[in-house]
Amino acid sequence: MNLIELDTRWSLYIHTKCMALPRPILTALEISGDGLFWIPATAALWLAPLPHAGFSKLRWFCLNFFIGLIFDLILIGILKSFIKRPRPAYNKGMYLVLSVDHWSFPSGHASRACFIGSFFWLCLSVLQEIRVQLGFNSGVAQTVVVDPNLRLDDYGLIKVAIVIIMMWSIATSTSRILLGRHFMLDVLAGAILGVLEAIIVYNLLFVSERFSDASYLWIAGNACRHEAYLPVFVGSVCKGLNTTGI
Repeated sequence: MNLIELDTRWSLYIHTKCMALPRPILTALEISGDGLFWIPATAALWLAPLPHAGFSKLRWFCLNFFIGLIFDLILIGILKSFIKRPRPAYNKGMYLVLSVDHWSFPSGHASRACFIGSFFWLCLSVLQEIRVQLGFNSGVAQTVVVDPNLRLDDYGLIKVAIVIIMMWSIATSTSRILLGRHFMLDVLAGAILGVLEAIIVYNLLFVSERFSDASYLWIAGNACRHEAYLPVFVGSVCKGLNTTGI
């Protein structure tokens, strides 16, 4: 028996044995890991009209996070189109948005979920700076430089949040097998790819905060040229941009 046959047999066994699990929970995990949610939500948060200087680092994080999600989308799409492994025959009730989603290897949900968990962990110090800038320590947003020599214990709240995200990543990846969407090797390969993507994005594709601010100002500036057609709250942001330059 070769590896593919073994993978197929064990995947079916796991799926069959776990069919009694609440399907709504598995479906909720599936939806929570969908790129149709993460990519627009991240882009919207980066472009959100929040002019206070304290949000600069949050935008910076969101832009790099967005780059990673797009990188994952492109890489998984290329691999699926090249390998073209069919999904399990018992995969039911799945709405395929793109033709590439007809293919099973590797799992895009697993790669995305593991990328998210790994990326958040790598960005531990950045997330701590964001937490302080947004005023969760004092109730007032402020600009600070976090000491790189801080002990990990000083990042307690962020670490707890990231552990929860990682648990979600594992649960979401596992749900792909339980729902019958993927085989075990699909999920394992996707999980490994997600971790590698986070390392690549963090070390090679990470753009500077200055680039993030410049890009945001360019987009916001062009939008504000049509201020008369924008909602009132966005128009007020345009006035803030003109006075603060942020």
